[in-house]
Amino acid sequence: MENIVQVKVGIVAVSRDCFPMTLSESRRKAVVKAYREKYGEIYECPTIIENEKHMQQALAEVNDEKCNALVVYLGNFGPESAETLLAKYFDGPVMFVAAAEESGEDLVGGRGDAYCGMLNASYNLNLRNIRAYIPEYPVGTADEVADMIAEFLPIARAIIGLSNLKLITFGPRPQDFLACNAPIKPLYHLGVEIEENSELDLYAAFHEHADDPRIPGVIAQMEEELGDGNRMAGILPKLAQYELTLLDWAQQHKGSRDYVAFANKCWPSFQTQFGFVPCYVNSRLTGRGIPVSCEVDIYGALSEYIGTCISEDAVTLLDINNSVPADLYEKDIQGKFDYTNRDLFMGFHCGNTPSGKLVSCTMKHQMIMARSLEPDQEPNITRGTLEGDIVPGKVTLFRLQGTADAKLRAYVAQGEVLPVATRSFGGIGIFAIPEMGRFYRHVLVEKNYPHHGAVAFGHFGKTLYEVFKYYGVTDIGFNQPQGMLYSSENPF
Repeated sequence: MENIVQVKVGIVAVSRDCFPMTLSESRRKAVVKAYREKYGEIYECPTIIENEKHMQQALAEVNDEKCNALVVYLGNFGPESAETLLAKYFDGPVMFVAAAEESGEDLVGGRGDAYCGMLNASYNLNLRNIRAYIPEYPVGTADEVADMIAEFLPIARAIIGLSNLKLITFGPRPQDFLACNAPIKPLYHLGVEIEENSELDLYAAFHEHADDPRIPGVIAQMEEELGDGNRMAGILPKLAQYELTLLDWAQQHKGSRDYVAFANKCWPSFQTQFGFVPCYVNSRLTGRGIPVSCEVDIYGALSEYIGTCISEDAVTLLDINNSVPADLYEKDIQGKFDYTNRDLFMGFHCGNTPSGKLVSCTMKHQMIMARSLEPDQEPNITRGTLEGDIVPGKVTLFRLQGTADAKLRAYVAQGEVLPVATRSFGGIGIFAIPEMGRFYRHVLVEKNYPHHGAVAFGHFGKTLYEVFKYYGVTDIGFNQPQGMLYSSENPF
């Protein structure tokens, strides 16, 4: 995947001056050995921090090695001021973890009290308003700490990505989709930059690419990707022209940022003026790690990008769209899968899901738009969607959203796409999420979430939850199991 950071993690051990430094050193070496054996390379900072001078030296060493994520390892109790100042001055995400005691036979000279030191570290981080990641249970053996570091990497990737992300939009957010019209102020709290443009800017840039010599090469790529699904070859030149327009805009406008995502207007005037629908191009860029959300859904694009950083894979944006008909459920699902019909819904969008996430793909026209724009005629300006059933397997449905009062809230729910034909149109799948009916009512409806949900292909709920928590999001909804009532749920 392009458009996401490669994380280089370093580990710095700390030591309280009344504890033996050799204890932190030997424990650090054990963690590094375990990590390298299981996961790969990690930079082992030679300086152990006892005081602020050591902190400055260690900071210089990890910076010289170009580390962009850091593990502060309490091999013993640790110097609470120096260790938290390291987190303050390091330009990247920092995780704090602590060493567990190794043996009941060595609890005099070999006892480190890092269990206690973690309390003071967390207290000092809060005193200094320093944001750091602390695992759910941050004390462990060398092997356990190595596992914690591995779990930290996708979290770090998302944090670094957001701090270097520019969200580029085209067009005002649609009047009839006010759910997408959320305030942008919380984006700045996340460290995200935003560039809002007119549809006219996009229209002018598109026409400047009319005779771009790269167009035939992009068409050839599209033809190879579509294969037998290339049913509307005549629209490919315009789609290729549009793809080059967006890619060039990204390069020319990302400015000081390294990564981009788009939130673009896609109807109703787009078709009449550009002469196609942009869905297929959106799918291709999203498949490369450059999310392009529909309907100027800024927080949808943001959510997609977070999921891309975490999963290192394409993430799609779908309408939480329609219920599963009872006859389809009874024929194809009941008795074959352990879900009630209320656990199910169909996730759909016009054609923005990458081809690699569809069972098979076909270039088609946008049926909903054609009803009003091209009724009773051969489709022309509504061509350009990528249709097919979504691949079955594990998925995570999630969203980070700015509320009307400029706060952040989020939800995360894990489930699966069933290997059941949808018998419908668009990019679509039958989603099964345990207790979806209650989640739908008491999280999605009650918390005023819009119709778009980001979908990552795999179970990433734990990591997403930690990323949202890192940014201070306190309202994180999830699909609560039976017996665990939502606060507003009727117990009777």
